[in-house]
Amino acid sequence: MKLLGKAITEMSQKDIATLEKEGEFKFSTLPGEPVVTLEDVEVIPEDVPGWLVANDGSVTVALDVTVTPELKNEGMARELINRIQNIRKGNDFKITDKIEVVLSDVPEIRDAVEAFGDYIASQVLADSITLEADLAGDDLKDLEIDGVKAFAKVTKR
Repeated sequence: MKLLGKAITEMSQKDIATLEKEGEFKFSTLPGEPVVTLEDVEVIPEDVPGWLVANDGSVTVALDVTVTPELKNEGMARELINRIQNIRKGNDFKITDKIEVVLSDVPEIRDAVEAFGDYIASQVLADSITLEADLAGDDLKDLEIDGVKAFAKVTKR
């Protein structure tokens, strides 16, 4: 029994696939060549860290869900665009009004602006996007994006 238990836990992916497909697996390397059926064992799939895996019959799909720095910056840039557009709308700016944007200089926002500043500016019609460490004033709008606290000042040019 000990040898069989050890052999079961050390089955390869190919062996497990054979067991699932045929309903049984023969351990020809063990004395007596024991046969294990799906009723004898429980196959429990485990996710690989950073991947989501789903099975449906004979189809398996794996999705890499690792957030790279590039993806993080792109996501932050898209959130900044959304928030700046909402500020424009809240200030009753016309759709064609050019603006100037000043954002809090925090690492996550700085990284996104450095990587996607031109894209952000083109999407919100900003002539400039600048970063300030100590942004102050009455016309600041609170930005909280994925736990990052920052402020924005959006003015019509």
